[in-house]
Amino acid sequence: MNQKHILKNKKEITIKECTVEHIEAIQALQLEVIQSLTTESFLQPLSKEEFSHILTGNGLMIGAFHEEELVAFRALLIPDENEEDHLGEDAGLAKEAWASVIYSEVSNVLPSFRGNGLQKLLGEIIFNEIDTKKYRYICATVAPFNIASLIDKFAHGLQIVALKEKYHDMLRYVFVKDLQQEEKHALDQVFIQMADTNKQQALLAEGWIGTSMQKNEDEWAVTYKKYA
Repeated sequence: MNQKHILKNKKEITIKECTVEHIEAIQALQLEVIQSLTTESFLQPLSKEEFSHILTGNGLMIGAFHEEELVAFRALLIPDENEEDHLGEDAGLAKEAWASVIYSEVSNVLPSFRGNGLQKLLGEIIFNEIDTKKYRYICATVAPFNIASLIDKFAHGLQIVALKEKYHDMLRYVFVKDLQQEEKHALDQVFIQMADTNKQQALLAEGWIGTSMQKNEDEWAVTYKKYA
């Protein structure tokens, strides 16, 4: 993989697969992103060991490089199907389906390179690398009000199937995308304020699915649909 792209800011980047040799740059970029956040709970940072785990045969990470500097990266993680707190369980998948689950993991963009669609571009590229003969479900978690990440997940066709506490009691939406699912037609839809956790959890428990989001004046709302 060695793709060149010109960004909105007119800078050229090269997208290529990351290796263990990039770990220091990956950690430095993650730290800069954390320091720029107004709400640190939006991001569940990965340790050096976790990055190394992904980069040594347990997933895929791609990076965007500008003049040899890493300015963005995105990762997929192959989870242990027997791990505790498996997202397949949160997504309501049968245990035998967990082996076909892959996680959309951390995605970071250098603050000075935001606004160039890098997160979406990296998502399109890395999702196209998924072996669909082996993996059927993409799962991810996102904090409510992490607007950029929520927009990204919806843009790639992931949908909300749960809203619960994860990672030491931090509230998270659980997203899933079935790569084999055909388009379905909704029977009904409602708009729920993102701040209304209880209402969203009640709908999700009844089988409603979060499919998109929109801003009404100063408040964000999630569109929930009911399917047959």
